[in-house]
Amino acid sequence: MLDRLPLLIGLRYVRAKRRNHFISFISLTSMLGLMLGVAVLILVLSVMNGFDHELRTRILGMVPHTKIEARSGLVEWEALAEQLMQRERVIGAAPYVQQQGMFSVSGRNEGAMVNGIHPEWEDRVSIIGRHMRQGSLDDLQPGEWNIVLGSLLARHLGVGVGDRVTLLVPEASITPAGVFPRLKRFTVSGIFSVGADLDANLAYANLEDMQTLARLGDAVGGLRLELDDLFVAGSETRAIVNELGTGYRGIDWTFSHGNLFQAIQMEKRMIALLLTVIIAVAAFNIVSTLVMVVTDKHADIAILRTIGATPRSIMGIFVVQGMAIGVIGIAIGVGLGILLALTVSDLIGWVESALGIQFLDAGVYFISDLPSRLHWADVRDIVAAAFGLTFLSTLYPAWRASRVQPAEVLRYE
Repeated sequence: MLDRLPLLIGLRYVRAKRRNHFISFISLTSMLGLMLGVAVLILVLSVMNGFDHELRTRILGMVPHTKIEARSGLVEWEALAEQLMQRERVIGAAPYVQQQGMFSVSGRNEGAMVNGIHPEWEDRVSIIGRHMRQGSLDDLQPGEWNIVLGSLLARHLGVGVGDRVTLLVPEASITPAGVFPRLKRFTVSGIFSVGADLDANLAYANLEDMQTLARLGDAVGGLRLELDDLFVAGSETRAIVNELGTGYRGIDWTFSHGNLFQAIQMEKRMIALLLTVIIAVAAFNIVSTLVMVVTDKHADIAILRTIGATPRSIMGIFVVQGMAIGVIGIAIGVGLGILLALTVSDLIGWVESALGIQFLDAGVYFISDLPSRLHWADVRDIVAAAFGLTFLSTLYPAWRASRVQPAEVLRYE
């Protein structure tokens, strides 16, 4: 019976109506603080995970994981692509010719990067084919000089499918009449939208057309590679370049977008740290609750000591009481946090529809809705941290209770 004494009395103290209502109020605020801290931390980390996922799937779905280039261009690119596809980490390869230029239509000018692609190969390394609003990549046939524009780029230029645009490239053509910038007229055959800033500065044309425009002959600018894990791009790129030997170079996604992902990860860690402080404050409110309970229960503690309860048992009573308050708050917080994480996108959409406002403007941000992805590993870590802080907050009051001297207390009873 004495072995179960801490559990039974600790839970009874939680259920009992105390004479001191202020103690009950502090217990309630501690429980609510834990609940809100845990729920908000789960929700915020889920939203950060959602942003991270959107960045990976949208931006890195369009940006190559790694690019392999040669100093004088790649001529026998098909053989090289088949060779690289034999590697364990490489799951896709496609040729490209990349050209920076400026589009001009009726006095409107917009700079953009034009990728010359092979329509049949592009789906191996890009999600562009799944985000076509109008037209198709199959319309990019050699010799027809068709082009696919991002939705924001097309809007800024004021063009649609079937319209003509002029591309000026930063290279000069020498003619008998003098030196003129190289330019070419294209027909807009499609418009894509991935909901990212790439919609405003990216266009696609046929590979052979861009080879002609760039005067590369049969060579291509390089090969874009898709890997099974984008976070091994650096090591895999170095391994490929070492295998191919001199004359080749590799450029992975971390050179162009690495800082963005590092910023997201740093923000996630800092927000998690700051919100953990909320949980810590709520957990350590339990200290004041238990200290007041110990003061209120001096006589009960003294009686328990006289009938054989050990200091360890007394300490266990108040650890159980504090942990019970924490468990209730954490459990409710986990349930609320999971519910919010799974429904926050719909809730925000409903609020936007009801109030007629938009929290995330696609013209400013790279997405138009609030993403959320619940990771159970995050929930596990949050619960473990909350339990740990709650347990630590019970130790000092429980130790104070175990140090109560029965003779000193009962002398005045």
